[in-house]
Amino acid sequence: QLSLFRFTVKRPFSTSHSSVDSKEIKKFQLLAHKWWDEEGEYAALHSMNDIRVPFIRDTLLSMSSNYNLGNPLSGIKILDVGCGGGLLSEPLGRLGASVTGIDPVEDNIRTADRHKSFDPVLAERIQYKSSSLEEIVEESMETFDVIVASEVVEHVADLEMFIKCCSQVLKPEGSLFITTINKTQLSYVLGIVVAEKIMGIVPEGTHEWEKFVPPEELERLLESNGFSVRSVKGMLYNPLSGSWSWVQSRSLNYALHAVRAGAPPQPHATDTLPETDVQQRSATAGTAG
Repeated sequence: QLSLFRFTVKRPFSTSHSSVDSKEIKKFQLLAHKWWDEEGEYAALHSMNDIRVPFIRDTLLSMSSNYNLGNPLSGIKILDVGCGGGLLSEPLGRLGASVTGIDPVEDNIRTADRHKSFDPVLAERIQYKSSSLEEIVEESMETFDVIVASEVVEHVADLEMFIKCCSQVLKPEGSLFITTINKTQLSYVLGIVVAEKIMGIVPEGTHEWEKFVPPEELERLLESNGFSVRSVKGMLYNPLSGSWSWVQSRSLNYALHAVRAGAPPQPHATDTLPETDVQQRSATAGTAG
């Protein structure tokens, strides 16, 4: 079943069909040198680390029984999809994780590589690749404990293919973290009209409202592709203080944590199960995926 699935999603990658949107690449190429300007176009992403990094860290620690106090994420392999200049890869690396950051914009990867090179610890823990998610599927089947896709899904061309690829490179019971923007009238007014056109919090043209993803749609896509959604939390940016906070409402930004379904339990060769037990086990295994 896995090999069949791999074949069906692999075929489009060799053609023009991809989750990468070429228009989006051109947009981000123009800003690639500005990632580490904390007062510039990416200021809101810098301050988002204040809530998204603890969300990832604390969620992962709550699922683990053993961790190192100094490096709580040591031993965890993370794929940061659409890593940009490395704004999220670096703090995750500082927590001890082994991070692979991928981005289809080569200039972003150059910026990220240059910035991590100033810190010898990060230079060891983080590797960056100019790559789309589809391109690493073949070499990285079930490789990662965690995938992070922060402020990415609202830019992809094919969201279902993107989620299928996430499922393929995650280990069974691996975690997927997504932050993105809801598709509401409020997100159009505040996320595009105010943030881009009036206040210039993000560069004009950064977002297209049509590509925003309601949490219900994202949950449905995840559940139908073998994920169990564990939490969805509303996020709010205050442009006056330049800070983010968790809120009840998901009508603007939200963060989601989902877990890929685990492999069905395999009976040991030494086990001698009654035939009815074998039938029941295969029946439940069939519904798990």
